[in-house]
Amino acid sequence: MTPRARLLLFAGGAAGTFALFTAGVLGLPAFGGASHPYADRAVREAVRQGTPNAVASVTFDQRAFDTLGEELILLAAALGAVVLLRAVAGERRGAAHRHGPAEVPDALRVTGCLLLPLTLVAGVYIVAHGHQSPGGGFQGGVVLGTAVHLLYLAGDYPALRRLRPVPVLESAEAAAAAAFTLLALAAAGQAATGRVPALNGAVGAEVGCALVVLVAKFFDQALLVHGAARTREGPA
Repeated sequence: MTPRARLLLFAGGAAGTFALFTAGVLGLPAFGGASHPYADRAVREAVRQGTPNAVASVTFDQRAFDTLGEELILLAAALGAVVLLRAVAGERRGAAHRHGPAEVPDALRVTGCLLLPLTLVAGVYIVAHGHQSPGGGFQGGVVLGTAVHLLYLAGDYPALRRLRPVPVLESAEAAAAAAFTLLALAAAGQAATGRVPALNGAVGAEVGCALVVLVAKFFDQALLVHGAARTREGPA
């Protein structure tokens, strides 16, 4: 496709998006008015299903199809990173795999090790109580996925590599995405009462594993590039 054709395609898509957005905005109720159709429906359905957190009810019932799409997008992103950033046999013999602990202050190392279990517990709590309080699978999954990298910030990359077995997390991510899909299909056309905690758990597992896999692939690629650069430069 030529640059001109891409520009014309973008212009057509942008014009269509602008028209739809304008039509949607013009159709909204007046600001500050007494009509709140979406909010009224969301609260009513949350109460009917017995989900204390109305946001979770919206995420897993009224817009569950969107949530499923978001899950699959994140799965595709992680899969793309695994495929594009995978190391070939020659690269695996580089110096990147001899990367050791960094020289950091002892206080920083101790702080990272102490915060790791606390952050993991906080992530699990956010996932488990997402149907009752603010939070949920996405938020808790992000906390879980980033918590393990406190070891990297504390300067101990070898410990981080031992803590996050990437092949196992890749399989766990796929299994969590499949579980969420099956739960969502099972709840289609009926109230999702009682399924919200399970859906939150599947989302949290998928998001957490996906983030760890993504960051791991970028770490490996960065270390390979660094090792290759040092090899070209030779000994100091």
